[in-house]
Amino acid sequence: MVIGKEANYVSEAEALSHVAGYCVINEISERDFQLHRSGQWVKGKSADTFGPIGPWLVTRDEVPNPQDLQMYLEVNGQRFQNGSTRTMHFGVATAISHLSQFMSLQPGDVISTGTPLGVGMGQNPPTDLKPGDRMELGIKGLGMQRQNVVQG
Repeated sequence: MVIGKEANYVSEAEALSHVAGYCVINEISERDFQLHRSGQWVKGKSADTFGPIGPWLVTRDEVPNPQDLQMYLEVNGQRFQNGSTRTMHFGVATAISHLSQFMSLQPGDVISTGTPLGVGMGQNPPTDLKPGDRMELGIKGLGMQRQNVVQG
């Protein structure tokens, strides 16, 4: 989600009124950074090319229920994730309300909500992305992305 107006100590009931819109974010993770370099999860999501956003911002009025959107991710044509925002651990309104208790959310702030089951680390055996892999992901009504994995 992308914040549209300042949110500071907002309730869940008023949280969605602070949303400008919704977009697809490919929340890529470098597991080696997360697991073996100080145990900080943010490091593994912060590389220069991680977290591509788009292809567009869908305004709040065009998304009647942000908790009812189908989403998927495929790698090399194999579907690894197939889910819905209905199963999010914390819903959009809860996330905004909670974060606004600790920091002021400003217009343009982007909040990435995570991903459905099926991440590579959870596969048996665990599956990592490698150079040459092609990712495709999408959220119904918000768009679709494609990325090619390259060695950095």
